[in-house]
Amino acid sequence: MGLCYNNNMTKQVYLGGKGITKRIAIGGNAPVSLQTMWKDSINDLSNKPEKLEYIIKEINSLQLLGCDIIRFAVPDMESAHGLSLIAERTDMPLVADIHFDYRLALECLKGNVAAIRINPGNIGSFENTQKVVEGCKDNGVAIRIGINSGSLPKDLQEQIALGKITRAEGLCETAVREAEVFDKLNFDQYVVSMKSSDVKETIECNEFYAKKYNNPLHLGVTEAGPLIGGIVKSSIAFSTLLNEGIGDTIRVSLSSGTENEVIAGLNILKECGKRSGGVKLVSCPRCGRIGFDVHSFVDRWQNKLLSMNKDITVAVMGCVVNGPGEGKHADLGIAGGDDKIIIFKKGEIIGTFDAKDADKVFEKELNSL
Repeated sequence: MGLCYNNNMTKQVYLGGKGITKRIAIGGNAPVSLQTMWKDSINDLSNKPEKLEYIIKEINSLQLLGCDIIRFAVPDMESAHGLSLIAERTDMPLVADIHFDYRLALECLKGNVAAIRINPGNIGSFENTQKVVEGCKDNGVAIRIGINSGSLPKDLQEQIALGKITRAEGLCETAVREAEVFDKLNFDQYVVSMKSSDVKETIECNEFYAKKYNNPLHLGVTEAGPLIGGIVKSSIAFSTLLNEGIGDTIRVSLSSGTENEVIAGLNILKECGKRSGGVKLVSCPRCGRIGFDVHSFVDRWQNKLLSMNKDITVAVMGCVVNGPGEGKHADLGIAGGDDKIIIFKKGEIIGTFDAKDADKVFEKELNSL
């Protein structure tokens, strides 16, 4: 799958590079990368090999879909050990999400993590942050600063309450303060993330930061909500910023599965012109003329299509009345009526088949492209 390059010339930060981890560039002229976060605990993997196998299988599937980076919550030492076990089995860059206890970061650095997510402000002291930074330097590991609207310093919260600054300005100022700690330690391999559950605030704080600083930015709308609402919020925020040349890596945060986060992010990047190639899937919404179960067919085929290294358009249409015409631009299309389906290429019908053979016929024609 080809990638379009970002015009935003932030400095470049590298994730990974140690062990078997794939090294990935963030910022500069690197492609905008796509992230997700693992939704479950990883604190019991030492005693549950079947769970570890499941996680590795899911990571492989997400990687095929187009995911570049996965973040894992590490709230305790067992989770740190679990992350190391996962990292031994995949070249996907993994990020350890650490809060409060710097020792968890140091433990993760013994494994094959690609980046550590910390905020110096909640690690406890400058000395603790320094230990993490030194460990990252020694292991070629990057750091992500993560600022959320719910965790601003008290003095900035007071200024916001008094109307002296906006919440977006507070987010930006918090990120600047956190980054200054790394600058004092002569560490520049960090990515900045400022998130709000409000789309306008998310856009504004990233715009404020990008005007003054050249650190790579990770885009996200935090607590964006369930599938539909979350995709809407993320689409508006990301498209606005990416079209301004702001943003080097993204995550669509959803109250849904990691798979949906990746698929949503992939489509946003494609529609914003930040990722090209791969299968483009076009499907109709269904109507009263329905003669073919578009929904179930798309559900069965979506992941396989998105995982394929084919630069083609596939159309799944509900009826033979408009299907071939509306999907005439597609390299391959399928539509149906009654107990029959038709297969068409570039708008031309190439055959009519029994509906029960739809998947078999479609797969054969897909493989021939």
